[in-house]
Amino acid sequence: MRGLGIEPYAYSWNRTHKATQLQEKYADLPAGGVADSDEDRVSVAGRIFARRAFGKLAFLGIRDDSASIQLYCDKAKLESFTQLKSTVDIGDIVGATGTLKRTEKGELSVYVDNLVILTKSILPLPEKWHGLTDIEKRYRQRYLDMIMNPEVAGVFRARAKVVSVIRRFVEDLGFLEIETPILQGAAGGADARPFITHHNSLERDLFLRIATELHLKRMLVGGFERVYELGRIFRNEGISTRHNPEFTSIEIYQAYADYNDMMALAEELVTKCAEAIFGNAKLLYQGTDISLERPWKRASMQSLVQEATGIDFSAFGSDLSAAKSAALSALSPRKDESLQTVIANCATVGNVLNEVFEAVVEKTLIQPTFVTNHPVEVSPLAKAHRSFPGLVERFELYICGRELANAFSELTDPIEQVHRGESAVKQHKNDSYEVTLDEDFLTALEYGMPPTAGMGIGIDRLVMLLTDSPSIRDVIAFPVLKSQQ
Repeated sequence: MRGLGIEPYAYSWNRTHKATQLQEKYADLPAGGVADSDEDRVSVAGRIFARRAFGKLAFLGIRDDSASIQLYCDKAKLESFTQLKSTVDIGDIVGATGTLKRTEKGELSVYVDNLVILTKSILPLPEKWHGLTDIEKRYRQRYLDMIMNPEVAGVFRARAKVVSVIRRFVEDLGFLEIETPILQGAAGGADARPFITHHNSLERDLFLRIATELHLKRMLVGGFERVYELGRIFRNEGISTRHNPEFTSIEIYQAYADYNDMMALAEELVTKCAEAIFGNAKLLYQGTDISLERPWKRASMQSLVQEATGIDFSAFGSDLSAAKSAALSALSPRKDESLQTVIANCATVGNVLNEVFEAVVEKTLIQPTFVTNHPVEVSPLAKAHRSFPGLVERFELYICGRELANAFSELTDPIEQVHRGESAVKQHKNDSYEVTLDEDFLTALEYGMPPTAGMGIGIDRLVMLLTDSPSIRDVIAFPVLKSQQ
């Protein structure tokens, strides 16, 4: 390298092997053994993570994106040995050529006859024994996090595998991936606060999408029968261990199907992802054994709330006052004033039921559970239940106390959809952001959408489950963080 007495930076490096390939190929090489024929010459490259020098010998541990391997540097064989000792540091990215040997201690090593610094690390890496422990710095400087904690890179490899498995699975079932707009004229398809931006040429405000639902449904109106999109969603809401303003979901829509079909699809999809990572349908999440073996539990929201609180919400009919009184009485030991205020302001019995479920039941659903038959008031896009008035054909999938999927038999009646939409707008009339109807979607429904089932699955939360990650920020390479002071 210029100025350091070693060869200049290389513009590229012809690496013939990765560390894992060499470990597999030379697994039978005994301690003290040497493989030094022309066929055994190799070229490797990676970042130095360990460095030891003893007189006429130096040992460099390097790591590529597959594994680590040792470079055995002998002054008798390496002309630049003296310069090497004084100029090569931990963090540098180097390339080396040589043959293979296994040390007397059993360490597979490249017996180096040429070494080149490919990139010099100007900033020192964190101290070896204490590592990179500042959690905020790990998230802000994810590249440094992966250098110091190789298992972090393993999480993102698992994430990539999960996404690949999902795409292959749904496409094998005949689903077609559709790209829908991220900038939308109306934020619909979910109950969430949108990000707002302004298009200068059009002189109009646009919204970052809060769901892909309404545009995918337009495709079904147009004649497609199985569509999906796996992509980014944006919601201008809080940040927590399970929420990031920018996240990834897959939304799937199937014509001539209902929410029972989506339950079967969810079971198979999640199980296939687990099998791709673990080889079976069992896993350990934060110390708790989780079994994904099918079939999964199915229970209505009303029955789960009654089991937890003793309150039978089906007995209240439309008596909102009685429902609020029962809920406040059941929740009084929690001494949660904000929750009590929310209950007191609920507009319907269905809203009260939903709030009690989220407060009391949700966190207890550890093993896979389909929570079915939600109140119509909290499900404006779902079809009315064929057997239970006031409820809809909807489920939410919970695992480890977190919602993982949301699905329903889709509402296809444009007149009822207008009524539901107007009710949702009224519920948000006092919010700090405007909720509007997507008029073009309503027009599309008037041309007729076939009976349809739809489902959304949170990819980030699924990866959290499959990688034993406690926070959503652990599975998003570059999460949104508070600005540094």
